[in-house]
Amino acid sequence: MKLHAIEAGYFKLDGGAMFGVVPKSIWNKNNPADENNLCNWATRCLLVEEQNRLILIDTGLGDKQDENFFKHYYRNGSDSLSSSLRKIGFHEKDITDVILTHLHFDHVGGSVIRNGNKLEPTFKNAIYWSNKKHWNWAIKPNAREKASFLKENILPLTENGQLKFIEEKDGISFSENIKIRFAYGHTEAMMLPQITFNEKTILYMADLIPSIGHIPIPYVMSYDVFPMKTMDEKTRILEEATKNEYVLFLEHDPKNECCTLKNTEKGIRLDKTFRLSEI
Repeated sequence: MKLHAIEAGYFKLDGGAMFGVVPKSIWNKNNPADENNLCNWATRCLLVEEQNRLILIDTGLGDKQDENFFKHYYRNGSDSLSSSLRKIGFHEKDITDVILTHLHFDHVGGSVIRNGNKLEPTFKNAIYWSNKKHWNWAIKPNAREKASFLKENILPLTENGQLKFIEEKDGISFSENIKIRFAYGHTEAMMLPQITFNEKTILYMADLIPSIGHIPIPYVMSYDVFPMKTMDEKTRILEEATKNEYVLFLEHDPKNECCTLKNTEKGIRLDKTFRLSEI
């Protein structure tokens, strides 16, 4: 079994939206904003080589949207999903499974490409995995999340029979070394893959904890649909992760791929940061 961090590029979001009620004078120290109050964020995916399967977790922004869309998000950097796969010797056709933690555009955008006037799945030989509750939530979006659930990222996945659902059961087994956890504060039924690797537990944090700057319990994004639920979920999972020495894989942190946690007088805080390849 092998794991690879897949850098799919960077984009910018409003710093205040990313940190909710936390004052800029605090979050700006570690996540400095530009003149437009925007902070840069990674779209970091995870590739798992497990036996005869090549499992990709999330797919980043993609590049099929028009200029009008990207002018709001300032896509930047030289990395892309395709180029990062090729750096480690793989091609889109090699992917057997794509686990989509949730269907917001910065997590699912790379799942679909534009081929002329047609939209089609990027990974021709893969099964795409969501769950029925989140899928139904996304295809009939509420007004708060409507701008994040784009039909062109979602509906083409149902063509050719490539979409399947994971049972909504916390801790359900996906493969020999991957279990799926569920969280409901950021959006309905977001999936957090939990991976056993080299006698360690790696938890893919998706948007529950997007960066090391979001470890303190009150540091909750304004994008979260149910922020109080996010705080409860963070409390429970961070306590579990600290007690059992989990490695957290960070999807949006612009600098850090992974971290561990420790107990302090101020509560659970960052312990160490490191690259996935160092595990």
